[in-house]
Amino acid sequence: MKNILIGVAIAAFTIAGAHCQTAPLSAHDIVAAADKVRNPGQPFRLTNTLVEYTNGKPTDRVVLVVFAKEDKQTHQFSNLVRYVDPPRDSGKMVLMNGSNMWFYDPSSKVSVRISPQQRLMGQASDGDVVTANLAKDYTAKLIGEETLEDADRKNRDCWHLDLKAASDEAVYSRIEYWVEKGTFRPVKGKFYSDSGRLLKIAYYHKYTEQLGGMRPGETIIIDAVDQNLVTTMTNADMQAQDIPDAWFQREYLPRVKVN
Repeated sequence: MKNILIGVAIAAFTIAGAHCQTAPLSAHDIVAAADKVRNPGQPFRLTNTLVEYTNGKPTDRVVLVVFAKEDKQTHQFSNLVRYVDPPRDSGKMVLMNGSNMWFYDPSSKVSVRISPQQRLMGQASDGDVVTANLAKDYTAKLIGEETLEDADRKNRDCWHLDLKAASDEAVYSRIEYWVEKGTFRPVKGKFYSDSGRLLKIAYYHKYTEQLGGMRPGETIIIDAVDQNLVTTMTNADMQAQDIPDAWFQREYLPRVKVN
């Protein structure tokens, strides 16, 4: 029933440009609709390029290929992340299946479990790269409506939501989330640790047509402790792919063959 309400609301805003609905959307409905903007409804792959900046100058660059597949029963995503560049890291992989995350090094053929704390390390962590279903992993509360300046300094009328972790799959303990009214596009996120410390601020922009929907082409991640540290995550070459379930099993990682 909720999916039907979401579909009706999106159609009303997109086609008619209406500013009212037959029934108000709940916070959960808004987050679920934003999930559909970020994530295609089919297994897919994309190339993710991360560039780290210090005081405005690029200091590091990593290129990843991300494979993601949603479990239609649990609505959780399984993710396999393969390093492409730099050459020293080529072939290394990160697997996230449910609440478990593993790092695999082909040179040693050993997979090592990544702790919850390690998921958050770095300007752009493993937890930022993988696909997540926020409506499933978090309990959402609508704080209010705000006009927010986006990454391109344009004003956006947004819902301001407060998300608190509701499962072990949630990477962050809490997220403040701004979603544009009408389009359901994520605009901004603030991500917090278990202790309540603000870790990073993210802006979603450069929306482009990918796999049947307008999706963010770039995410800007600002270190909340040292705002001179910034990472851009650029998504490209998103395409549907039939991904074997075996790829998301730790024991199978040495046999994964990626084209």
